[in-house]
Amino acid sequence: MEGDWEHAEVFDVDVPVADANADDYDMLVLPGGTLNADSLRLDADASKLVEAFFAADKPVAAICHAPWILAQTGLAKGRKLTSYESIKVDMQNAGAAWEDSELVVDGNLITSRNPGDLEVFNAALIEALSK
Repeated sequence: MEGDWEHAEVFDVDVPVADANADDYDMLVLPGGTLNADSLRLDADASKLVEAFFAADKPVAAICHAPWILAQTGLAKGRKLTSYESIKVDMQNAGAAWEDSELVVDGNLITSRNPGDLEVFNAALIEALSK
């Protein structure tokens, strides 16, 4: 998607989410955007993959609206995180300690608010992968 509403480029899928195995990857990066994140949180296979990454204590990164899937799966409960401001109450209702920061790292969870935070978000991803 380009922004939230306009379709953009189309890419071939390497591995469908239903076939993805957390053991095969070092990190999971969840996409932001309203429509992307809303669709992803309703996908049972995506939820299972996110749960597998948390069970394996592997890094999970989420930006913008992406933390919605953490609320959907119950994984936001008890976690410190940030997100796009419009889902702040959703995160708090899911039991998260939400903060308005460009980056929040809570154990294996890395979160940022919006595209303006990409520089610090990307640096945190690189740091997590280098460990």
